Amino acid sequence: MKKHLLLSALILSAAIVILCQPTINRIVPSGNTIGLYEKLELSLMIEAEYENPFDPVQLDIMALFTSPSGKEWRVPGFYSNARWSSFSVRFSPDEPGLWSYSITVKDKNGETTTEKRTFTAETSDYHGPIKIASNKRYLEHTDGTPWYGVGLWYNGRTETKVLDELNERGVNYISRLIAPLETWGSGLGRYDQSACNQIDELLEELEKREMQLALNFWFHSFLSETVWGGGNIAWHRHPYQLVTEAKDFYSSDEAWKYQEKLYRYMIARWGYSRSLAIWFVVDEVNGTDGWASGDSIGAANWARKVHSYFKEHDPWQHLTTGTRSGGFQEWWDRGYEIFDLPGREIYEAQGFPINTTGQIDKDDTHPLTYSYRNYHNQVKRLWYGYEKPALIPETGWDHTFYEMSMPGYQAQFHNAMWVSLATGAAMSPFWWSYSGALNDNVVTNQLLSIRKFSDEIPFSKLTGLTPLEISNPGGDAYAVGSDKLIFGWAVNADTDMSGKTITISGIENGTYKLRLYHTWRGRFQDEEGRRSSSPEEERQPTGNLLQAGENTLTLEIPVLKIEAGHARYIGQDVAFILEPLE
Repeated sequence: MKKHLLLSALILSAAIVILCQPTINRIVPSGNTIGLYEKLELSLMIEAEYENPFDPVQLDIMALFTSPSGKEWRVPGFYSNARWSSFSVRFSPDEPGLWSYSITVKDKNGETTTEKRTFTAETSDYHGPIKIASNKRYLEHTDGTPWYGVGLWYNGRTETKVLDELNERGVNYISRLIAPLETWGSGLGRYDQSACNQIDELLEELEKREMQLALNFWFHSFLSETVWGGGNIAWHRHPYQLVTEAKDFYSSDEAWKYQEKLYRYMIARWGYSRSLAIWFVVDEVNGTDGWASGDSIGAANWARKVHSYFKEHDPWQHLTTGTRSGGFQEWWDRGYEIFDLPGREIYEAQGFPINTTGQIDKDDTHPLTYSYRNYHNQVKRLWYGYEKPALIPETGWDHTFYEMSMPGYQAQFHNAMWVSLATGAAMSPFWWSYSGALNDNVVTNQLLSIRKFSDEIPFSKLTGLTPLEISNPGGDAYAVGSDKLIFGWAVNADTDMSGKTITISGIENGTYKLRLYHTWRGRFQDEEGRRSSSPEEERQPTGNLLQAGENTLTLEIPVLKIEAGHARYIGQDVAFILEPLE
């Protein structure tokens, strides 16, 4: 009798264990056929034992996707109170064909893995997330389509009319900071769902417009208790102070435990998106107590740890960057070595050569000339110091000689974009920041102008890249050479470029086709007034033929001429493309 009772107890105990294991009662996919780089969302109904649904130690949801070629993707699931199922997995495929997936749920009582399910990925018009090209200097989409970024900081709420305007102006990326997802309201280790929903919405709107996002998730003020004062101090808003002091944030093991879970959640919720270009880890690291307390090496070690976490756990391998502030002395060599994209901020009034007398005609430091030279020097330093795509991730605002409402401010912004491109930057400078004060000077057709020019250059396909020696008597000129073409920009801030002669040295001898670009008008010079008989002919690039000998080439900028009552003044600067002919 005792044996039967013991056996019955063991059977009952085993049944209780089985019943306590987590279960996945339902999986609802957003579709059974998904376009390449589009979102597949799996909504899950789960029964499990946990107190904090955000904590993967208590509830671990992991999907295993297998591509048609056999590549495996491990993608975590996440909790969201915005959906009927509460739990989701998000994925975007990069191969056409039949994919399979299974989902494993684990809690303290055990784990459960579903049977394999399938979906079909078909071709689409999308090109995928941004990655570093094989030439190591520029960026491209996952499918190899070249990409050059034109944009600015946009920190406001998601407004479709604003995104439409930016998109129409040629903007293809925005940079945006977010407040900490862990708040006093949500609690440490739990993520504010209103803020998360806003990022969902932003990425969805950017995907519709084929725009990219640099998502800054550690803005310096939220890690500052004492540094710089005023609005730069926001550590009081951060529940991390429950486990560490601001000065110890970078070295705290307890803070890192929460960060790992936060980064996992961010990857799970937003990593799928083809519009997520950059994990912008930290903005102005020297504006935080952890740095200011003297532990700059500790801050760099933390930055490497965050970068390494994303490299290890982000299946889509989105790029990383981080910055030190924009003063002349604020060079962050360790950070530039760590992140995928070295990002040098520039705020010219903070130590850079700048006119400080207010006497433009009497001071040798011309505000326009020295401004574009500042950008050239910093991008050049990144180019030669690191074999990576170079960025200027924060610049502008009111740290310039000219006030925002002055025409000179618009010229400074214009020049900063063009000199950065011609010096080898992979994106236009990240101007701070979209607002009513800036828009008349910044959000203008000159964004569209540089976008049209950059679209003509297959940056990521260029090899043999090198800055070239180029002379422009009385002015300045900059150019980058490659095996396929040469592109550059010439400027004379004192007068204009009409009739000026430019000489490029160190190039292969032979015949080149020259295309001059009117940077303010946004058109190639050979297209001015040109009429064609068909759209196909209109798209065919034309140009003047020039001969290079003794490894130099000379080109002359045309002077003002009147055509059919229209002026064709070239202005104070001009861009160009030179294509070698076989």
